Amino acid sequence: MVHEVPAIISCHDLRIAIVVARFNEVVTERLLQGALDLLRQRGVQDDAITVAWVPGAFELPLACQWLAKSGRHDAVLALGAVVRGGTDHYGYVCHAVTDGVLRVTLATGVPIALGVLTCSEMAQALARAGGDAGNKGADAAAAAIAMAQLRRALPS
Repeated sequence: MVHEVPAIISCHDLRIAIVVARFNEVVTERLLQGALDLLRQRGVQDDAITVAWVPGAFELPLACQWLAKSGRHDAVLALGAVVRGGTDHYGYVCHAVTDGVLRVTLATGVPIALGVLTCSEMAQALARAGGDAGNKGADAAAAAIAMAQLRRALPS
């Protein structure tokens, strides 16, 4: 017989941290709003949500590490927007952020949802931050909740 981990419905006692990059703030503010809206809809209390702003996407992994290691959060969201420009900078930042967030997740065991847009142009980023393509901040919040609940449901 297959043993299936039961789904947990309630989110009222989850503690969530959100790290948001200020660079491309017109996009990241929308990602943050989408994440906050979803967390509230699912029952996460405002006083259980911590929001920390960092200068840009490159700084997200370190701030996520600080929050994950604090022991005060069940999950962390990393929200940012990297838009391709005319130099190689885009590729370096995208790789550093995704690799950095993965390393922090694996090192701490705290789920970190990657809500960092990597787009070719600003129109694509805006479409994914509450436009025609939905809100990837809300998607990241849903992933963070799911992973935090799974972590709680698994035996230690």
